[in-house]
Amino acid sequence: MQNTNNKLSLTEKVGYACGDVASNFYWRVFDVFLLIFYTDGFGLSAASVGTMILVTRIIDAFSDPLMGAISDRTSTRFGKFRPYLLIGILPLVAAGILVFTVPDISADGKLVWAYCTYIFMMLAYTFINVPYGALMGVMTSDSQERTTLTSFRFIGAFTGGSIVAYFTPALVNWLGQGNEVLGWQLTMAFYGLLAALLFTLSFLTTKERIQAPKDQQNTVSQDITDLLANKPWLVLFALALIIMMTITLRASSGTFYLKYVIGEESLIGSFTLTYMLALTAGAAVTPFLTKFIEKRTLLMLLMLMVAVLSSLFYYLPTDNLLLIFVIHGAIGFCLGPKSPLVFSMYADTADYNQWRTGRRATAMTFAAAAFSQKLGGAMAGATIGWMLGALGYVANQAQTQTSNEGILLLMSIIPACFALVAAILVKFYSLTEQRMSEIQDALNHEKRHFTTLEAR
Repeated sequence: MQNTNNKLSLTEKVGYACGDVASNFYWRVFDVFLLIFYTDGFGLSAASVGTMILVTRIIDAFSDPLMGAISDRTSTRFGKFRPYLLIGILPLVAAGILVFTVPDISADGKLVWAYCTYIFMMLAYTFINVPYGALMGVMTSDSQERTTLTSFRFIGAFTGGSIVAYFTPALVNWLGQGNEVLGWQLTMAFYGLLAALLFTLSFLTTKERIQAPKDQQNTVSQDITDLLANKPWLVLFALALIIMMTITLRASSGTFYLKYVIGEESLIGSFTLTYMLALTAGAAVTPFLTKFIEKRTLLMLLMLMVAVLSSLFYYLPTDNLLLIFVIHGAIGFCLGPKSPLVFSMYADTADYNQWRTGRRATAMTFAAAAFSQKLGGAMAGATIGWMLGALGYVANQAQTQTSNEGILLLMSIIPACFALVAAILVKFYSLTEQRMSEIQDALNHEKRHFTTLEAR
């Protein structure tokens, strides 16, 4: 195997990051606005939306490993993963517009429409995003360089998310001119155009360097079997699910919190922007932090801080907006390094799997990781919908004290519990920096000292 511990140029890092700016024109819209759009705009009940999000994302989550298997077996002169950044654009743009189209049909018909269009949206997102995520795993094998690359990626992601969070409400109003549905359709069309340009730029500026062994002939079932025997990957799978529940619970309930608990719906954009800028800052300092603190230890400390700050959020007086914004931003800063750290660790588990078995399935590794994240997001969305439904939530009306208490718990104590579990779980991740250095050396020199390394 050739030496792939190369340093990446700034152009390639920025170009790769453009892909996640594009992705977040969709992901962040769904994360922040879709739940309240379905309840307060589409007219669906909170409980039915919760069930729909869970069912559709579970269906979509199973498509991730399938897309991983397909892209792992793709072979073109442009590589395995880069071509999907181009051919996946059109379905993504179409799906984004259809999700925010409200047909003039019965309530049951609207629910069916929501199911169908949301499933289409998630499948289109998977088609382009799984190969995009896997691309990072074959651009370089240097662990620190991967951390830097993923930091660039998520600076891009959080930048795109910040744009969405702050400008979307105003953009919907301006483009719709009083017609909310039209405003959403035109907004998603505009985001689609931007995404197309950014994905194209990402395609043009990146390069695939790490190749699977030439004689590799494993099946999809073998790929899955390898993953299930990959203990560090299994820890990351569970960890990603739990952390995504922490993030989604706070992000999706934040709009309800501002609108009903605080009574300041106009602050939703600023509130979310504060959080996104804090995430960006956290992602930006990740490469600096990992020079002094090992990735596993750093992630554990950060999740403990998220647990403490989220618990504190429950006790904040609702009239102290400055303190609410400060604590909300602090939570975002602590969560910012999570994505660069975890995705860099996923790339390490792909190398570990190749060292352990002699087989490489980069896209399957990242696709199954996406499965975990989507399942976590689905469970969080369902939890919000079901909890609000059980507590008597009624759209566009003053909420009862019980309903407001539920919204506050979704913003504080409940995600704090998940963050604490995540901090404990990180302890079981075994790929230290020293061990990865030894594995990389073995791969680069076509050595596989299984007995010596496995004993550690």
